Amino acid sequence: MYRTIACSLALLLASGVATASGRFVAYGAHGQAAGGAVAGHAAGFRGPNGAAGAHGRRTVSDGQGNVTSNAGGNWRGSGGGTATTRATATHNADGTGSFDRNTNATGAQGGTFAGQTTGAQGQGITHTASATGAAGNSYSGSTTVTRDGVTHTGSCSNAAGESIACH
Repeated sequence: MYRTIACSLALLLASGVATASGRFVAYGAHGQAAGGAVAGHAAGFRGPNGAAGAHGRRTVSDGQGNVTSNAGGNWRGSGGGTATTRATATHNADGTGSFDRNTNATGAQGGTFAGQTTGAQGQGITHTASATGAAGNSYSGSTTVTRDGVTHTGSCSNAAGESIACH
């Protein structure tokens, strides 16, 4: 089944003219001989003005209560901006779990963004981010949420690297 999906996706992506637009969706699931299951999906699009994107997810369980899911995506705007994201989430048979997500983007006029969100059972969630505008001003910060509350730090600087107020 996966070979059929992979061949179909390859033909869909390889065929067509650069100005073609459309979308695709593919998904499937099957049980594993040792227990558990594997499931996944993929989807994508191509717009008439150059925008395009694709994302997918694969989830695997082992039949013992452990589950891992991996996902990712890539996008390109018609003006040239790009974005990517990757994520992993895990649930263990003992009830613990964790996740990690990374996102990066570049704007058509040169701004950038990088962010990561992580979390684990009993440890809270932390999000870190940095962004730089096309003019060179930048932000870097981190926010953590736990049972004890929220902690945030952040700073901004201009293109020369001098500290400036964040708005």
